[in-house]
Amino acid sequence: MEIRIGNGFDVHKFIDQTRLVLGGVVIPYAKGLEAHSDGDVVIHALCDAILGALSAGDIGQHFPDSDPIYKGIDSRQLLRQVVKLMHDRGYQIGNADMTVVAQAPKLASHIPAMRQHLAQDLMTDIGNVSVKATTTERLGFTGREEGIAVFATVLLQR
Repeated sequence: MEIRIGNGFDVHKFIDQTRLVLGGVVIPYAKGLEAHSDGDVVIHALCDAILGALSAGDIGQHFPDSDPIYKGIDSRQLLRQVVKLMHDRGYQIGNADMTVVAQAPKLASHIPAMRQHLAQDLMTDIGNVSVKATTTERLGFTGREEGIAVFATVLLQR
């Protein structure tokens, strides 16, 4: 069996008057994330991890923010396209692990739904998808509640 490992990282800053979407789940919060798409930083990091494992560039190359077709797009649509590319190249998810770095909002109650959405889009069992949340103890831009960062790691199997 051939395996490949990829990692991804993404950051978006908070802005007023938009909704917050993480892992395909709308999170009740006073702010959303600034982005050309829906700003789903979890999915963006995951896409980059898969693309990295495939040696296929990054999310910006595949879905440039200069292209109006992606304005406001549901990031789950982008993930499904990346998963199609992964399958076309003969790979499937072994496992995916995401760490959300955010002082706020609290995410624990939303993680099961995030895992369900991501497993569905990745076409894998929910047991192969991990989402964790942590804070930075009020340090840095996430600690000051200026934005959210996400680290993603995937194992692909052929």
